[in-house]
Amino acid sequence: MNNKEFIAELARRTKSNAKETQQRMNILVKEITEHLCNEDLISITNFGTFETKKRLERVLVSPTTGQRMLVPPKMVVGFKQSNVLKSKIQ
Repeated sequence: MNNKEFIAELARRTKSNAKETQQRMNILVKEITEHLCNEDLISITNFGTFETKKRLERVLVSPTTGQRMLVPPKMVVGFKQSNVLKSKIQ
């Protein structure tokens, strides 16, 4: 399912138009992004938890040249599914 199909299905289920639904989704994504940038934990009941994690600095070796490269530390987003969602998927 791509974004356009997702918005159309969400609009159908909420009995609103696609434009309003797209605006609401943009607000939701913006809020989630802002909270993750502040390193907040976001937990959605019966869905899962989003959190930011710090990936440490590491050294990679190119298999073709043998050259060593230093990869700087960075923040990444992690997601854990809730047990309810896992049981529905299986």
